[in-house]
Amino acid sequence: MAELKEIKSRIQSVKSTQKITSAMMMVSSAKLRKTQNIIQNLYPYAGKLSQLLEHFLHDEQDNPSPFTQQRPVQRVAIVAFSSNSSLAGRFNENISGKLEEVAGKWLSLGKEKIVVYPVGEKVAKATRKLGLTVQGNYNDISEKPRYQDAQKIAAELMGLYRKGTIDRVELIYHHFISKGSQVVVHEPFLPFEPKPRETGEAMLDYIVEPDTETIMLQLIPKVLKLKLFTAHVDSVTSEHAARMTAMQ
Repeated sequence: MAELKEIKSRIQSVKSTQKITSAMMMVSSAKLRKTQNIIQNLYPYAGKLSQLLEHFLHDEQDNPSPFTQQRPVQRVAIVAFSSNSSLAGRFNENISGKLEEVAGKWLSLGKEKIVVYPVGEKVAKATRKLGLTVQGNYNDISEKPRYQDAQKIAAELMGLYRKGTIDRVELIYHHFISKGSQVVVHEPFLPFEPKPRETGEAMLDYIVEPDTETIMLQLIPKVLKLKLFTAHVDSVTSEHAARMTAMQ
């Protein structure tokens, strides 16, 4: 009788777990549809804006923007995106691993010269575990990307870069490909680095008013703010997809 009760208890426990995971999967599915719609609209706009900026940078010999100026790196900032909670497969572990790898490349500067902006509780914990400086608390905004929040972080980073307080900024986040596929991306944020022009790429002839210099001074900050926001939405979309897969 005792064994029968134990079996029944285990069956009930499994059923309860299935109900919980099923509910979590439904919630993640609904959130995924919402953020997926946002990211699908963002990609084309962000891509065209970056393409326009890169065209100007390739053709303009004397670039006036401080955000494209290369200089020796003495202090680095890393913006890394994770979630606040677990149960998303290896989503957070992948970010933590990449953070350790990227930070390792700059350790010769000294740990005190590496500052991390952790958007998400899990990557904040990973940062502290690595003995790196945590700059700010962004747990409250990690689950709901808003352009206003990305704008503030980007503006702070641009201000520090302009003053020479930091010499390089890098991003770490998940890029959403499909429900079953998300990849970790590590890319530069500052200084802004245009992609090399491809061989045979058509030259675009724009009529620019009032002038290219004025346009670039306004366009570069806009592209950088949008880039950070897109990375955040990309990360959250990937998180929901990873959690759906983990709950199946």
